[in-house]
Amino acid sequence: MWDSIHFIAPGDLLQILVLAFGYYYIFLFFRGTRGAPVLVGLILVITVLLGLTQVFSLNALNWLLRRISVFLGLALLIIFQPEFRRALAELGRQPVFSASAGRRTTVDHVVRAVVTLAEQRVGALIVLEREIGTRAIQETGTRLDASVTPELLASIFFPHTPLHDGGVIIRDNRIVAAGCVFPLSHNPDLHKQLGTRHRAAVGICEETDAVAVVVSEETGTISVSYRGRLSRGLDEERLRRFLAALLLKGQKAESAWQRAREQLDLTPEGIAKSEKMTDKEQSGAE
Repeated sequence: MWDSIHFIAPGDLLQILVLAFGYYYIFLFFRGTRGAPVLVGLILVITVLLGLTQVFSLNALNWLLRRISVFLGLALLIIFQPEFRRALAELGRQPVFSASAGRRTTVDHVVRAVVTLAEQRVGALIVLEREIGTRAIQETGTRLDASVTPELLASIFFPHTPLHDGGVIIRDNRIVAAGCVFPLSHNPDLHKQLGTRHRAAVGICEETDAVAVVVSEETGTISVSYRGRLSRGLDEERLRRFLAALLLKGQKAESAWQRAREQLDLTPEGIAKSEKMTDKEQSGAE
């Protein structure tokens, strides 16, 4: 009886755990991105074709699939280049213990400026850089290197000023550039009524881990883009909580995998979760 029972060797169990861990985080990184439907479709096509070749003994098709599998890895790198670049950037991030007071002040100033612009229905695009640099995009605008103040941000976006058409980039609690041109998102899932400013906000967040705050010129609606997703209709309190949850995380050392997992969700449920985390951190600090 016992001879017929096969026990799993420790090495085999380790391989299963490593593969499960790898597949889980691959799907986690691709979830909600433009490459997710392509990845699902590619997996379905390959699975169906392999199943047909085995069931109906299609030797020629099976031979062809085995030959093109050599080039499949290169094809995946080309198709999912933005997603892979973002994933590698997340893995390379290190905990940053910056002054929380400076970041909190920056959040407060940005929120005050955004609320003022929204009340006056002045269009604005403010990008807060995090770990992935935006030096190439900064070169498209005008270098400033100025302190973040609500008055300066509001004056930059005032109509008919030289820099009001572009976006502002904030890094390390400083306005490093204004009038910048951001890459536009070509995500077909975005609403057709969204203008260039909103598509630029989504575009920069698809390429980097930055947070983009947008004010609609037509409606005064405040939106936030993060990880290539756009959340619209935020009020002052929700905007403050969400920015604080993302920009004040440097107070605790977290693994790259934990930060990546927490930061990929910008759905209403994800924002609510960020708000709860911020409340918990603030209560602990008090």
